[in-house]
Amino acid sequence: MDAFFTSESPWESATKTCARLGIKPGERLLFVRIGTATLQFFRQGVLVQSYVISTSKRPPSNIKNSLGTPRGLHEIAERIGAGQPPGMVFKSRVPTGRHYSEVIGNDDDREHNLITSRILWLRGLEPGVNLGGEVDTYERYVYIHGTNHEASLGQPLSAGCVLMRNLEIIELYDQVRAGDRVLIVD
Repeated sequence: MDAFFTSESPWESATKTCARLGIKPGERLLFVRIGTATLQFFRQGVLVQSYVISTSKRPPSNIKNSLGTPRGLHEIAERIGAGQPPGMVFKSRVPTGRHYSEVIGNDDDREHNLITSRILWLRGLEPGVNLGGEVDTYERYVYIHGTNHEASLGQPLSAGCVLMRNLEIIELYDQVRAGDRVLIVD
């Protein structure tokens, strides 16, 4: 991952990582920088939008049960939630029919980070790094999704997922497709 400390653009870094793995780069790229709490959306090498996000409260990690945000090259494996209203709560990737404001009833609920609005389920593309065995991002259920803690975005907040504002994840969801690349770096 030394390439991420050079003057290369995120698009160039992702393209080189894809080439190293023998994977076609694709037209769209989501570039997640854990350290700056940003997600950049590129289309054909051009920055389309940048978002403030949150990643894990724990240090980045690809290991099962670590609750860390996994690094490396991923793809969007599944897109879940089309047509649901902003703030819809999902349980086991199924809409509950309730907005997060209806779910939060006590202090314990307020602290819980809910999965809201849309889900982009990630699959690792690097065997032994974020694919297979104890480091499988998909089997860890790592998503990019909306949150009920929008005011806290920009600081570590999740149990490994990438969190976004509800209206922003909907906007992004409508522009990406399954198979699009996602590169997560420190």
